[in-house]
Amino acid sequence: MRVLLMDDEAIGRWVEMRVALWPDTPAADHRAEVESCLAEGDRYASFLCEDEAGVAAGFAEASIRHDYVNGCETSPVGFLEGIYVLPAYRRRGVARALITAVERWATSRGCQELASDTATDNLRSQSLHMALGFEETE
Repeated sequence: MRVLLMDDEAIGRWVEMRVALWPDTPAADHRAEVESCLAEGDRYASFLCEDEAGVAAGFAEASIRHDYVNGCETSPVGFLEGIYVLPAYRRRGVARALITAVERWATSRGCQELASDTATDNLRSQSLHMALGFEETE
């Protein structure tokens, strides 16, 4: 597996995975958000994990937040905005590789903490967050 910083060439695969993670949002809206993230590279980063054949296995999106982030004591804070691993690649270290890339990116921008959130009824996401080292704060 290898993790790459998303760029213009990855937009199609990125949008496909965003639609899988957030299916209630139209693909055109996802594409507009992706293009906006690419235009603000100092504030946003997205990472693509590929298998040995170059097939997309998952992605993670992160931002730098300067506002108050629940449970954090410092600013700025790296914030995991979303993470998705295709079902065929789950439990193979993809999410861990993506989080490592997010952590490195956030640290390189002066962040001492990484935060995220998830819905209270999304037990699968909560389980993933805990496995990745996040702690519930609120």
